[in-house]
Amino acid sequence: MTPSALEKWLATEESRAAGQHKDGGESTGHASGRAIVEILRTNKGDLSDADYAHMRKVVGYIRRHLAQRPSGDVRDTRWRHSLMNWGHDPSDDR
Repeated sequence: MTPSALEKWLATEESRAAGQHKDGGESTGHASGRAIVEILRTNKGDLSDADYAHMRKVVGYIRRHLAQRPSGDVRDTRWRHSLMNWGHDPSDDR
């Protein structure tokens, strides 16, 4: 997802409802999405080791969850919404 598409998605109620919430706060994926937007808007030369570590975490999450794809139409599922919080829309897979 582009930074602007991800930012727009993160502002939705569906985005805020998806994922694991600790103590009723922001979900892990939603917080990750905000970090991803910042990383995507950062010049490559300005990325920190922590930025690279976060992106490795993101890639791992996406790979694991894509392997758990539910059958049928996934357009309006928590599975897809969770992946979108992490910056990947599986409906865009070609």
